[in-house]
Amino acid sequence: MFIAVYEFEIKQGTEAEFRKAWLEVTKVIYQQCGSFGSRLHTSDDPSILVGYAQWPSREQWEKDHELTDAVYLVARQKMKDCLVQSKTVYKLEVSDDYLQAYSATATCA
Repeated sequence: MFIAVYEFEIKQGTEAEFRKAWLEVTKVIYQQCGSFGSRLHTSDDPSILVGYAQWPSREQWEKDHELTDAVYLVARQKMKDCLVQSKTVYKLEVSDDYLQAYSATATCA
């Protein structure tokens, strides 16, 4: 499995618009490009959002995905309009995995 980690610096006051557009872009990429989906996170700095996308392989992520879906194109432009800058911070191969879908019921003391 391959993970791409992104950092998005957004313009002040655009978080809600960016998050809505990010979700639309992510849905189309999931549906049409073979990703496993993505998560978006807030950070301690309100102008920085961090996202990561999971893919079956680096090769699948690197493919030239020519998306012409109207929803994608509009949402992608809205994302860009909210950005100061964005970058791919890390390109990661999963080496070990114990991420669980649900929390264990025991509590730590």
